[in-house]
Amino acid sequence: MTLRESLGLTQRQIAEAVGVTDQTVSNWERGVHAPKLTLRQTIKLCKITRSTVEDLADLFEPEKD
Repeated sequence: MTLRESLGLTQRQIAEAVGVTDQTVSNWERGVHAPKLTLRQTIKLCKITRSTVEDLADLFEPEKD
């Protein structure tokens, strides 16, 4: 289950909040692309997902050993 799903949000809700397409959100979730967001978009994504910037970094850019 994705973070989005655990919050009961749709890809469309995330997309509209951040200002991207549904397909872009789908690509993030499938690991096709990492988010490339402005600071304002990042803040919006943090708010809607109730996450910190660090949480999102861990989700999309896990540290390599």
